[in-house]
Amino acid sequence: MPLSALHVARTGLEAQDARMRVIAHNLANIGTTAFKRERASFATLAYQDNRVAGQRASGDAAYAIGINFGSGVALQGTSRIAVQGALEGTGNALDVALDGDGFFQVTLADGSAAFTRAGNLTLTAQGEVVTAHGHALDPPISVPAGAGSLTVAADGTVTAVVPGSSEPQQLGQILVARFANSAGLRAGGDNLLFETAASGPPDAGPPGSEGRGAVRQGMLETSNVNVVEEMVAMIEAQRAYEISTKMVRAVDDMLRNANQAL
Repeated sequence: MPLSALHVARTGLEAQDARMRVIAHNLANIGTTAFKRERASFATLAYQDNRVAGQRASGDAAYAIGINFGSGVALQGTSRIAVQGALEGTGNALDVALDGDGFFQVTLADGSAAFTRAGNLTLTAQGEVVTAHGHALDPPISVPAGAGSLTVAADGTVTAVVPGSSEPQQLGQILVARFANSAGLRAGGDNLLFETAASGPPDAGPPGSEGRGAVRQGMLETSNVNVVEEMVAMIEAQRAYEISTKMVRAVDDMLRNANQAL
């Protein structure tokens, strides 16, 4: 029994360490554009059945309750909380935010597709619209040199007054991708998410159509991390970790007493 209690306590320590790692990641990204906080989920490990309820005891009698020993807890997964962050005005024409569901599509250097809600865009020396990390939008949009009055409409249409023209010219349109299961997207660095078998393929279309979010120019989506909630979760994890360490000490004392007695 003491040895199995040590094992259960160890799984508790590992679980709370994982939870603290998730909380630390959330707090570290409190200032990251469009960051979505994560939550650790746990599940019980397999049970050891020493006696099954209903098992014959003697004669016609049967045990009304069984004897089941749990073997601890394990990390089941980490889920992204997709609640939209607050929209913060920046006044920058190339800052765009999604007000609603969906993701901006980008193309990486190797030609693969990725998705993000971080709309802090910029221009390359050639006038191509890219993310802060240099990933081009999909479909690509270029702004001619000397263009002015750059405007991004709610439906993603990008227009500007180009040299030699007095009227705004359409330069392209930002598309928004949706997924059947956006929680199944794989998170990567640079605020990027990647398609997986669990997420399903992207369904791209104009912003504001078929449930896709509208584009808000001159704004950025902030992180949805709530410091107070994370601090409360951190205290809970810390207390649970302390309880598991006390369990380890208690079992260690029991073993020491048993060895001295023997």
